[in-house]
Amino acid sequence: MSSPKLVQGYEVVIGFETHAQLSTQSKIFSRAPIAFGAEPNTQACAVDLALPGTLPVMNLGAVQRAIEFGLAVNSHIAERSIFARKNYFYPDLPKGYQISQFEIPVVQGGEVSFFLEEGKETVRKTVRLVRAHLEEDAGKSLHEDFVGQSGIDLNRAGTPLLEIVTEPDMRSSAEAVAYAKELHKIVTWIGICDGNMQEGSFRCDANVSVRKPGAELGTRREIKNLNSFKFMQQAIDYEVRWQIDQLEDGHAIQQATVLFDPDTGETRAMRTKEDAADYRYFPDPDLPPLVIGRDWVERVKSEMAELPRVMAERFVRDYALPDYDATQLTQSKAMAAYFEAAAKACGQPKLASNWIMGEVSRRLNEAETGFEKILTFAGPYYLGALIKRVHDQTISNNAAKKVLDSLWITEIAPPITPEIGAESVVDDLIKEMGLKQMNDSGALEAIVDQVLAANPKNVDEFKAGNAKALNALVGQIMKASQGKANPAQVNALLKAKLG
Repeated sequence: MSSPKLVQGYEVVIGFETHAQLSTQSKIFSRAPIAFGAEPNTQACAVDLALPGTLPVMNLGAVQRAIEFGLAVNSHIAERSIFARKNYFYPDLPKGYQISQFEIPVVQGGEVSFFLEEGKETVRKTVRLVRAHLEEDAGKSLHEDFVGQSGIDLNRAGTPLLEIVTEPDMRSSAEAVAYAKELHKIVTWIGICDGNMQEGSFRCDANVSVRKPGAELGTRREIKNLNSFKFMQQAIDYEVRWQIDQLEDGHAIQQATVLFDPDTGETRAMRTKEDAADYRYFPDPDLPPLVIGRDWVERVKSEMAELPRVMAERFVRDYALPDYDATQLTQSKAMAAYFEAAAKACGQPKLASNWIMGEVSRRLNEAETGFEKILTFAGPYYLGALIKRVHDQTISNNAAKKVLDSLWITEIAPPITPEIGAESVVDDLIKEMGLKQMNDSGALEAIVDQVLAANPKNVDEFKAGNAKALNALVGQIMKASQGKANPAQVNALLKAKLG
């Protein structure tokens, strides 16, 4: 493993705590609904309000989702775990404590791997997980600055969360964001969380510290509630610079919880950071230990869809793709399905991978949409047919991009017989657009001879050792052929004639 890149002589150390809101229909200890956007306090029942005499009842669906996550990241699923009361006072915490897990979490250990570009290299990174535990969310304080009042909305109180905690394994903001994106992919892929960061379904807290190489871990500050990957990177970068400046000026770092202000691009301290002792954890007397039998775990495992890491391994094995390609193509189920259909349609998986990660992804980013939206136009069978025509040299790469542009703006219904129907559509477009590549060696040789005769200066420069002169000649030939000449044939003919 290469040494971590230093910032002003300091090593950056980052750990993450992520709250993933579980995709159940009701809360973790009550039957109240959890639909987003409801009127304040319309989705809070007696249990959520902590009214006297109420008792929590465990939501089976929340436990099952925790098991699924543990299986997805190679964790140990505890056969017996315990719920605890985490005591602290917030206006939006009705009970005065939060039901969470402390000594024995339901998910223990595990890891998340991803690829990161470092300079010209693509490096595989792995972040170790400490645990993932079940807990309930608090409510929400609403501050109306223009009237100087605050309100409490308890709709979110009791919403089921899975808190995923890492070791301090990350060494840069780029690495932290790559980890967060991979974790986001996993929880949305297996369907335990909708991943909506704007609605608070996937919230990350980054524990950031700096140290001189080889020194003990520095004092960390926790950046709370990062709900965008862009702000996540900005917040960590600012915090790193701030801590280094403080240390360089001779100040000690105080452990604290901080918030990131995207308007100023700065973090600001909210409160000193609590430790476990401050919360006075003790087992919740109203909830028995959570017991998960091996048969339950095996049943959940048998019912789970193919995981992204398993699918990526299959893409490497079955399609001979590089690890990087396989990982990128399994960013979502829709992208993976699009690739497989295109690869089978054209028989050229690596070419399909290149086009999907390149031209197709670029167009999707510009349109601010995803692979789910392009299954009825510019779909995988059309892309497969297009790649076939590039591979058999019917059209050039540049011409294929023009055909893809045409497919992109024309909503074509999926062909009844995908492979045959798609090829027919693509062939008709190539013909209509006049993009068929010139492969007639006699006609091409005549154009080459004409260009050589008309450009003696370039010919002499090439023979004198100026390699760039060849590019100028190729450009003239492509122009004379209206872009239809086969570039490979052009180069071969030129080199043969020029010796």
